[in-house]
Amino acid sequence: MKIPSSVAKRMISTSSHLSARLKQTENEIVQMFKHPALRDDDGSAPSSAPPRADRNARSLDARFLRILKIFKWGTDAEKALEVLMLKVDRRLVREVLKADVEASVKAQFFRWAGRRKNFEHDATTYMPLVRCLEAEGLFGEMWRAIQDMVRGACVVSPAELSEIVRILGKAKMVNRACSVFYQTKARKCRPTSGTYNAMIAMLVREGHHEKVHELYNEMCNDGNCFPDTTTYAALVAAFGKLGREDSAARLFEEMKENGLQPTAKIYTTLMGMSFKSGKVEDALALFREMRDRCCTPNVFTYTELIKGLGMSGRVEDACRMFYEMQREGCRPDTVLMNNLLNILSKAGRVDDVVRIFKEMESLQCMPNVVTYNTVIKAVFESKSGASEAARWLEEMVGKGIVPSEFTYSILIDGFCKTNRVEKALMLLEEMDEKGFPPCPAAYCSLIDALGKAKRYEAACELFQELKENCGSSTSRVYAVMIKHFGKCGRLNDAMDLFDEMKKLGCTPDVYAYNALMSGMVRVGMMDEAHSLLQTMQEQGLFPDINSHNIILNGLAKVGGPRRAMEMLANMKLSEMKPDAVSYNTVLGALSRAGMFEEAAKLMKEMSTQGFEYDLITYSSILEAIGKVDDEPSNSVC
Repeated sequence: MKIPSSVAKRMISTSSHLSARLKQTENEIVQMFKHPALRDDDGSAPSSAPPRADRNARSLDARFLRILKIFKWGTDAEKALEVLMLKVDRRLVREVLKADVEASVKAQFFRWAGRRKNFEHDATTYMPLVRCLEAEGLFGEMWRAIQDMVRGACVVSPAELSEIVRILGKAKMVNRACSVFYQTKARKCRPTSGTYNAMIAMLVREGHHEKVHELYNEMCNDGNCFPDTTTYAALVAAFGKLGREDSAARLFEEMKENGLQPTAKIYTTLMGMSFKSGKVEDALALFREMRDRCCTPNVFTYTELIKGLGMSGRVEDACRMFYEMQREGCRPDTVLMNNLLNILSKAGRVDDVVRIFKEMESLQCMPNVVTYNTVIKAVFESKSGASEAARWLEEMVGKGIVPSEFTYSILIDGFCKTNRVEKALMLLEEMDEKGFPPCPAAYCSLIDALGKAKRYEAACELFQELKENCGSSTSRVYAVMIKHFGKCGRLNDAMDLFDEMKKLGCTPDVYAYNALMSGMVRVGMMDEAHSLLQTMQEQGLFPDINSHNIILNGLAKVGGPRRAMEMLANMKLSEMKPDAVSYNTVLGALSRAGMFEEAAKLMKEMSTQGFEYDLITYSSILEAIGKVDDEPSNSVC
């Protein structure tokens, strides 16, 4: 027979044995919660307890934290709170929020406290919760807490609003940060310069540069705050990203007119913009002004200077700046050293690359994978060759630096250029085994090397493999395949590839057009090549010197030396001036026609234009001389 629950409870409570045991257990639990100072020597509570004020002043009891860790938040923890006689106030909430317990427990306790009578959260409790949830990556819960804080009666100070904006920006919640800013600005908080700066910095950091100037105008019209150095630094950086050099320069002058001292960051940003637009002297003038105003250049300033001078071809000036910064007491870092090594590498100064690399240890700059990539690339492009590059790779791995996909790409390209294709293929397989994603640049080098070795089927297999692994290919890889199809007489395949890349959304670049034009010229399809050149221009692409030389070569073969001379003359009058290849192409046409005098005259012109003679030049003139010698002389009877 089923016993009613009420009867069952009475049976237990009336049992003397069970009733005593329950009371004993309850007392043990209560004693566990009691502070040691509140117990009698026998474990029972003393007759008198400290005043309530003393109990409330105590820091959060460690045993309550243990309860939270074990039982989480619930009726057990709530019972512990009562037994310990801890007053539920904002101080207690803040103590719990900074305690070492789970974020979800803190959030549950926070919500429970907010529902209690005569208790109301303020910014001093909301902000610790927001920080806690951010640290744990609980962005959804964090956003809800921020919304409650902003929508409720809680007063938000400008400093707290600035912090909320930074937190939301860091969490990539830019639109929500803007929403909170304007919502709080309209109802309960008048932003200061610091608040506007936080908004501007967030927009710059997250790439919303177009909104920065709008916010700056709001700030100026606010009447409560004015732009400061931090504001101008963020604005200049934003205009730098947008490429609006004139706007950045106007702000720079406005800043000085307002009596503000530009920072090293502002000068560095402006110098970078000047270098990028080719205004080297303007950048150097900014550097001189910076020092005249006693604004000390830092490592970022010198990095921008060295990089900019190197981009402008002023390698010696870049090296001079490197040693000047050390004399000024500014220590270079690895990023600066990598930039300098890259400049020297592009200038073909491999000995200086190795020397500067060896200086890094004394300068306490630790080489990284980028450093070694630069050195390996420089070594490959010098006479040192593949064995020396392999030695650098071995040193790199020996120092615990893991090669990147770019390391493999450089090695594969280097081995391809030194005719060690099999070694390059092995490295491509090693890349795959190590889990690197397919690298189009590495495939491009190998496909080109296989094509030059007339291993066309192997090149096709690699090309198909790249498409299968990546789902598509790059315009450069297509250009290489089109070029080799044209060379081996498979023009139809080349044209099919050109159409395929357009259908797949891979827009042909100048190299792809040049590759197909070259194949057309090779089989005498001059009209089609001319039409393709026109199409390229209609697509907004600017033909380069190679484009013109391909057409010139076709004219020289099909139209003869006169047509080639005409085109060369037109090139001299256009923006695309002829180069050594252009002259050699026409010289070849003249030599094949036995036109020695014209060839000699053109060769002299070539020299006056600053082009050095090479083997092709000499072969052409010798061939022309040979043609003259072979002609029968007119004998006088």
